[in-house]
Amino acid sequence: MMRKHIFLLLVVLIIATLLRFYHLGQNPPSLSWDEVAWGYNAYSLGIDGRDEFGKFLPLQYLESFGDFKPPLYAYLDILPVKFFGLNEFSVRFPSAFFGVLTVLITYFLVKRIFPKTQQFSIFNFQFSIEEMSVFLLAISPWHINLSRAAFEANVATFFLVAGVWLFLLGIQKRSWYIVLSLVSFILSMYAFNTARIVAPLLVLVLTSGFRRRLLGMKRQVLTTIIVGSILIMPLATFLLTPQAQLRFREVNIFSDLGVIERTNQQTANDNNIWWSRILHNRRSTFSVEYLKHYFDHFNPSFLFIKGDGNPKFSTQDVGQLYLLDAVFLVAGLLLLLRKREGNWWLVPMWLVIGIIPAATARETPHALRIEATLPTFQILVAIGVTEFILWVKKVRATNSFKFLIVIFTFSFLLFNFLYYYHGYYAHYPREFSGEWQYGYREMISYIKTVERKYDAIVFAEALGRPYIYVLFYTKEDPKVFRKTANIFREVYGFVHVRGYGKYIFIKNVGDVTSDGKRVLYVDIPDMVPKSARILNTVSLLNGQKALVAYSL
Repeated sequence: MMRKHIFLLLVVLIIATLLRFYHLGQNPPSLSWDEVAWGYNAYSLGIDGRDEFGKFLPLQYLESFGDFKPPLYAYLDILPVKFFGLNEFSVRFPSAFFGVLTVLITYFLVKRIFPKTQQFSIFNFQFSIEEMSVFLLAISPWHINLSRAAFEANVATFFLVAGVWLFLLGIQKRSWYIVLSLVSFILSMYAFNTARIVAPLLVLVLTSGFRRRLLGMKRQVLTTIIVGSILIMPLATFLLTPQAQLRFREVNIFSDLGVIERTNQQTANDNNIWWSRILHNRRSTFSVEYLKHYFDHFNPSFLFIKGDGNPKFSTQDVGQLYLLDAVFLVAGLLLLLRKREGNWWLVPMWLVIGIIPAATARETPHALRIEATLPTFQILVAIGVTEFILWVKKVRATNSFKFLIVIFTFSFLLFNFLYYYHGYYAHYPREFSGEWQYGYREMISYIKTVERKYDAIVFAEALGRPYIYVLFYTKEDPKVFRKTANIFREVYGFVHVRGYGKYIFIKNVGDVTSDGKRVLYVDIPDMVPKSARILNTVSLLNGQKALVAYSL
């Protein structure tokens, strides 16, 4: 029986690996600017230990575009870039790799949450909640999408899952593992901003839930506190700075002046009477807004039909979960609350906590910001599926009828998966290549063949962040870039590279005159002058023109 369990786990891991690594460099069809930033910063760190702007071994953040990225992903990407070169595959390798590891760790996590689970057999194989959970995570459209691009949230999710598993392992079996648990939680905080809220809350819930056991582990707890304090110190000092608050101020609902203006106007309409000031208080209004944004993440369309409205996180015609999951998710939650087996409370608490930071953002629902909830959704669905099959086996009916019910259920799940898989490879790249800044690689490849003919190359910023693409695809030596870069930093922290070497990056290329120099211009088609001499055109995968190179 143990051999069968190991065999099933290996099969699931192979499936998870294929779904995350197959054509990893080709689909998604291009690198987003954040992905390119991760790759080039890893490339730079691997050369001289400095980020693109010259900061030595940054621990608190990567300045990047002024969004002060948590640095862990860039460090994890150094070796892939060294081994595979500076390309799409190497940039996405850490996300895909840790995505597969998350599937593996989920198996051991579920065994710790539910030490005693019922098993059922299908085709002479023994299954339980842990096997079903990892299988559902392996084929999850949510997890596959986020594992196939350089999303630091996907790496943070691994460390959160590993942190919970190691904590439970330390409580139940090997006490010193709680030290590794806290290390894993802290690493998640160096990977993604959302984890900086989720990880402490999970630690608080775990320590509260197992406080009696922890009281008997004084040496281990003291060691954990000391190690954790040392590791968290660089991050803690950074979180108190204005730079750390920049991104939050940019995206959170509490910075929305429209809410304040609306409540003030409503109070004024009521002649500023006292009860109106209470009723239209901005704090209560923001509380209502927060709850609305929180529960947006349970929208059936988001979860089961269309998914996240951002094509980077969803294929737009399949939900974050499969349609079939809807029934089993509700059933699994109800069964979990009714049976209360093992450490059952951890699953709903984890799910609730994982959405807390995302609900402060203006854009909701948001699949990336609540990835920290995985794999709780898959665990709940697995509970529902497991209990359903156990119920089928107990029901009074012929074996043939029971067999048909099980086959129909899994056939529908297979249809859900194949529909997603076909759409992801056959239609998604063509429909959404523009969402991934497609065209930069192809245009820069052309520029590399002709750049010696020109004194200056003027690149429009219409598609966003062209400088980092030029650095990436030309494999520019970061030392050379730092010496010649024209960098502008806004008062709010955002960073703009106006140019380096012979490259100029500007919103309106028409503002740059040739002055007798040989100048190559790159812009979007709508901005190309009628008098221009077209030298090269790059189109999206749907045939729409994306970038044009021309001279005057």
